[in-house]
Amino acid sequence: MSEDGAAGSSATDGVAENADADADELTHTTAEGDVQMVDVGDKPDSERRAVAAGEIRLQPSTIEAIRADEVGKGDVLATARVGAIQAVKHTWETIPMCHQIPITNVDTAFDLGEDRIVLRVAVETTGKTGCEMEALEGVTTGLNVVWDMVKAVEKDDEGQYPDTGIENVRVLQKEKRQV
Repeated sequence: MSEDGAAGSSATDGVAENADADADELTHTTAEGDVQMVDVGDKPDSERRAVAAGEIRLQPSTIEAIRADEVGKGDVLATARVGAIQAVKHTWETIPMCHQIPITNVDTAFDLGEDRIVLRVAVETTGKTGCEMEALEGVTTGLNVVWDMVKAVEKDDEGQYPDTGIENVRVLQKEKRQV
């Protein structure tokens, strides 16, 4: 069984199916091929939850400075948490076809390793559409905030970031329960 719970399928199975879909089956395009927002008006409300994660690769000395709260700009993780939550709340403004949804909860969790920080963002809503894009926006913005907070110590002598990278951003889980 795969991580998403589908027995015998792989990530590439869905890609092949989607590539073969007729334009009529694509929900974000009109029959003429124009982009449109999906009409969710007739869908029943559901309790929904999505969890996304990603990581930022940093120098071990930067991780130690974060742990010791010795980064000149301030508390890196507290600032990244605020940025992640703000991004979740504003996803509909940055992803063109996302609906504005009522966010009922956002949880953020940071795990500091030797040379990386993993950020996990869980988003909950009660509504007609899912919240995985909101969770992904929270992760990517939260990790961008970490980068911004530590960029002065991550730069090399030429002003580049050879050891820094945001990686492995993904949706870990989606849940839906009828209300």
